[in-house]
Amino acid sequence: MPLTVQAQTSSFDTLAPHAIIMDSETGLVLFEKDARRPIAPASMTKILTAEMVFDALREGRITMDTEFKVSEEAWRRGGAKSGSSTMFLKVGSSVRVEDLLRGVIIQSGNDACIVLAEGLAGSETAFADMMTSHAQKIGLDSVTFRNATGWPHPEHRISTLDLAKLGQRSVERYPELYSLYSEDSFTWNGIKQGNRNPLLGQFTGADGLKTGHTEVSGYGLVGSAKRGDDRRIIVLNGLSSKKERSSESVRMMRAAFDSFAAYKLYGSNDLVGPVDVYMGEDASVNAVMAEDLSVGLYRADRPNLKTQMRYKTAIAPIAKGDVVAELIVSEPGKPERTIPLVAEKDVPRLGPFGRAMRALKYKFGG
Repeated sequence: MPLTVQAQTSSFDTLAPHAIIMDSETGLVLFEKDARRPIAPASMTKILTAEMVFDALREGRITMDTEFKVSEEAWRRGGAKSGSSTMFLKVGSSVRVEDLLRGVIIQSGNDACIVLAEGLAGSETAFADMMTSHAQKIGLDSVTFRNATGWPHPEHRISTLDLAKLGQRSVERYPELYSLYSEDSFTWNGIKQGNRNPLLGQFTGADGLKTGHTEVSGYGLVGSAKRGDDRRIIVLNGLSSKKERSSESVRMMRAAFDSFAAYKLYGSNDLVGPVDVYMGEDASVNAVMAEDLSVGLYRADRPNLKTQMRYKTAIAPIAKGDVVAELIVSEPGKPERTIPLVAEKDVPRLGPFGRAMRALKYKFGG
């Protein structure tokens, strides 16, 4: 160290134009492909719709037995005659929140989404504004939602990365409700519909989350699976067919466990290198890590991980913990990262006599 920074392209790839693999426990991104650009999420939107309901349940604003009425608007735009995914709700009927949630999560019912939105916020538009505000509050900065269903709208967007974070949040924050995502079917109004998630039943350990498809977005999936103590979240979007989504989801989830790993590069307070100090009682100070640093990589790409310490001469006085350098981390297939490095100890400034002697030393050498 230092090593030369060299951008690399990951050896792993996917047919999906937008994709990500995340380690759920740490939040480490193991792989990404155009994952930070806001995209049309289609019905993957409904993960956030469900979270809004989960929060209302947790806060006691509603219960699973609370009933909401199916408006003509919900029936017209999301019901059987809409030509979209539907729970087959009857206009004018009253439906329990628990059933509506299954209609959203398992059946991907647009009518169920609209009924919940109207019940919680008065209108779907108001609910969508609440969704956007909530998403930004929890750090999902790419989100702008204009409806509760994922119906195409030019301003309805979220990045693949934020979809992964949303899936991770559902797993960790709502364990008592997350199990709904793994149910294989739900029957309403005499019509049984199966869960659309292709990972369920095809990949051992898969237990969520949500598919999506419109002509604008292509075929997509937010998927989650657990093996032993490890959980992975994957997101794919922009695939050309349901079959392609199914095969690529299984392939990518398999790779998430078998071909990717998290690597700890440094621990907190680990030495990275010395930094020259100008006019300090010490001529240099050690630059150390302020916190642990781990990366997630395709195992075969480990040799292509590059780091470099970048710094300018520091000027005394320096306090322990002051930023004195940066560590540049270049991971294959990911944006370059800059990590601050801090001083290991205080370095007082030389007194007037010491500064004069040091200046003479610099001038005449020795």
